Amino acid sequence: MTTMEAGQTAVGAVMDIRAYAPVAKPSADWLEGRAAPAFADDKAVVSAFALRGKGQVSTLPADEFVLVLQGSLEVAAEDATLSLGADDCCALPFGCGFGWTASDDMLAVVYSAPTDRAGNRTTPVMIDKNAPLNPSNPPAIENLLGEVPTCRGFSDYVSANAEFCAGTWDSTPYHRRQIPYRQVELMLLLEGAVTFTDGNGSVSFGKDDVCLFVRGDGCAWLSEEYVKKVFATQRPLG
Repeated sequence: MTTMEAGQTAVGAVMDIRAYAPVAKPSADWLEGRAAPAFADDKAVVSAFALRGKGQVSTLPADEFVLVLQGSLEVAAEDATLSLGADDCCALPFGCGFGWTASDDMLAVVYSAPTDRAGNRTTPVMIDKNAPLNPSNPPAIENLLGEVPTCRGFSDYVSANAEFCAGTWDSTPYHRRQIPYRQVELMLLLEGAVTFTDGNGSVSFGKDDVCLFVRGDGCAWLSEEYVKKVFATQRPLG
């Protein structure tokens, strides 16, 4: 768990989402019942909702990623029904329609990425935490303060413009200096622990923690053990 008290952080680029999410009020409206965003700009909006009962979304107006923090959520589309419990997550493509059913204690974080067309999927898809991972690029060598790690990843969903994606990733330990962030990334730690540091202080997250990284000055990364995470990221190309 995080080493700081709930709702506090000394690192400007990082937010504890489990501490933020309880501000959401119970609602029966998928699109309008959301809490004030933890982060919002024209390319990414991260907020929380506490859905109750049942409802229908006829046409989703953005790509979305949903991570259930507590309770349960069922998403029923034409060709599949997804059943999500605590720490389960899914991607919902632009334009899809679905019904939903939420438990009386459901609380989730929802990441919305504006777009005008669906990406590599057109219907809701579960994020597979056990998906086979493929080699991926490590951090740039000039930003590392130690050995180059071995990194792997898999994206269950990729947006039409390839700027928004969601899936799983892992890495051997590494230490990276503070660098500016172009991305907005939501992360659920499945294994390991990471400490983030900037000029104001540091905060550590461990297994089952959920954190959000926002565009701006960024922070340093230090992981001294194997790390695996679920991610949803919006990063401008170029």
